[in-house]
Amino acid sequence: MNKYLDINPEVAAAIAEGKPVVALESTIISHGMPYPQNVETALNVERIIRENGAVPATIAIIGGRLKAGLTAEEIEYFGKKGTAIHKASRRDLAMLCARGEDGATTVTTTMIIAHMAGIKIFATGGIGGVHRGAEVTMDISADLEELGQTPVMVVCAGAKSILDLGLTLEYLETKGVPVIGYGTEELPAFYTRQSGFGVDYRVDSPEELAAAFKASQDMGLKGGMLVTNPIPEKYAMPLDVINAAIDQAIAECKAKGIHGKETTPFLLARVSELTGGDSLASNIRLVYNNARIAAQTAVVYSKL
Repeated sequence: MNKYLDINPEVAAAIAEGKPVVALESTIISHGMPYPQNVETALNVERIIRENGAVPATIAIIGGRLKAGLTAEEIEYFGKKGTAIHKASRRDLAMLCARGEDGATTVTTTMIIAHMAGIKIFATGGIGGVHRGAEVTMDISADLEELGQTPVMVVCAGAKSILDLGLTLEYLETKGVPVIGYGTEELPAFYTRQSGFGVDYRVDSPEELAAAFKASQDMGLKGGMLVTNPIPEKYAMPLDVINAAIDQAIAECKAKGIHGKETTPFLLARVSELTGGDSLASNIRLVYNNARIAAQTAVVYSKL
């Protein structure tokens, strides 16, 4: 057991007994949406995972402790503190623990802590990736590196559509990460179901997902597996509307000189404003959908 890691008793018992567990990130709580909507969404995601037969484990850093499984009170704390909490990537873990500070986990750090705890499957909204213009800025999310080295299945709605999706797929291919479309042969683009880019494989059931990940684990392959699950049709946004909002947000981001880890929160918030809140509503629904598929897959995986 890692001396910096605290596993919630319910989560620890489920892991010890081989029961299904699904990890959840905490950046979506602190940086993804305003209070109290962030807390309501986080608790709803946990409820959906339970309804589908698995135990939720929201992951965060509190007081320098790596937490695998938050209480409702801790989720409330994160929701109220919001963006005052440090957005923690791999480079931040040691310093936050040494200083006894709080940290909201990204896809990267959620994968790391989930792996430490023995949790195999993780549901999120969308992964980070290669930012537009990265050939000049070198702005590439640490999520891609983590997927290449940490054996956790990540269920998402694709890479965030503010990114360069083509370059993101090329990067994942270089790292040997399989990109799997759930019920689709086309990479979903977060707010929309289409991107114009294909995935490596299509699967149509939790059973197929669980079998593929079990094979990867049995072979000792070190990297993760990326499952891209399209946003439900009725919550998807028109491609032209979301692209226009993204283009404007990116132009404003450049004009303001925003870069690094502040880029994605700014872009997502600005896109939400430009779409009259429609993108935030879509974001919430796609997270719910991913939680459902992740829980169903975890249930099957626990029986293999």
